[in-house]
Amino acid sequence: MHPMLGIAVRAARRAAGIISRAARDVDLLPVTRKRHNDFVTEVDHAAEEAVIEVLHRAYPDHAILAEESGATAGRSGESEYTWIIDPLDGTTNFIHGFPQYAVSIALRHKNIITQAVIYDPTKNELFTASRGRGAYLNERRIRVSKRVQLAVALIGTGFPFRDLQSLDEYLAMFRELTVRTAGLRRAGAASLDIAYVAAGRLDGFWEMGLSSWDMAAGALLVQEAGGLVGDFHGEADYLDSGRIICGNPKIFAQLLQVIGPLSAKRPPL
Repeated sequence: MHPMLGIAVRAARRAAGIISRAARDVDLLPVTRKRHNDFVTEVDHAAEEAVIEVLHRAYPDHAILAEESGATAGRSGESEYTWIIDPLDGTTNFIHGFPQYAVSIALRHKNIITQAVIYDPTKNELFTASRGRGAYLNERRIRVSKRVQLAVALIGTGFPFRDLQSLDEYLAMFRELTVRTAGLRRAGAASLDIAYVAAGRLDGFWEMGLSSWDMAAGALLVQEAGGLVGDFHGEADYLDSGRIICGNPKIFAQLLQVIGPLSAKRPPL
């Protein structure tokens, strides 16, 4: 395992311990609404602090981009390395006791994602990837599915719960893919949905209105598992636009054919 990946795994497990302990008494947690349908708890903050502490102890000069604390530079100012962190992806699931949430950590070096960790504490599933070294689930190599027809594909998605102005645009895609696929699934934690594409559990995935910390780690997992990742027009700016399609190569191409014509070109978030 790459040394930087090993540190990220350690950080993810530290955060997961905090999350799992809190899950025993989740009804007692105070919940704050950041904006419409977007919640945060003290667990999000504590998990994020734990991740940052582990990462900065090992790499004090690296920059941080995290969901709750935003962007911070390393101790030496500007850095070629940035850790992209979602300490608890699926907070709404977590506060309802719905067991679909994860810690997501990615490392970006000179604008290229090089390391990825997604850890699901409820199932003890650890997804990892280093660029050029493949993708793994609990140290077992994973690959995207081999299905070639959209009609028999299982596709993941996420509703545009923050950006309701895009709801009609999304519903047109949802309607079209409902009749063209074997099924659509919306579990509520984008990082895990994308990891499931890498593991072949889903054949493809699309969502809009995401942040970079929702996608960065999962995108590398899919690529290292033999899949493709792009925005709604097949371009590589999904981390900026917040619009992502991923899947095995055949399903990715067919999703683009359906979603592309239904999507408006939108400026970065």
